[in-house]
Amino acid sequence: MRIQRKKSSRREKEITLNLASMIDVTFLLLLYFMVTTVLAQPEDRLSPGLQTQRDSFVGSNSDFEPQIVEVKLVDGAPAFVLGARIFRNKQHLLEALKALPKAPGVFINVFDDVDVAHATAAMQAAHDAGFKKVTYVPAK
Repeated sequence: MRIQRKKSSRREKEITLNLASMIDVTFLLLLYFMVTTVLAQPEDRLSPGLQTQRDSFVGSNSDFEPQIVEVKLVDGAPAFVLGARIFRNKQHLLEALKALPKAPGVFINVFDDVDVAHATAAMQAAHDAGFKKVTYVPAK
């Protein structure tokens, strides 16, 4: 059996591709990959936060942690708490802070139920004691 095509009088349609939509899709993909690319430094190349100590002497300033002064209500009255010691006025806090190492800094942790005046007094006492790094930390 022999199959033949019928010849028609009309001209066969040519297949055409619309390249404009293909170009649009290509540019959208390019834009997507450019926007989602992470430009951060890979983690294996980051310098570690903890450095090895090159000097082996004891008692260096890097061994000390920053001091934390809590400003909160103790027995219903505002007080400054430094470790286990409780100070009721700025002058006593200032004397205690003068004896501490200055390089690590000090954090002033202020609780919600304390006046701003006491928070400011603690920050001023730390500054007057010679601390260069005084950080205000509101309690959560």
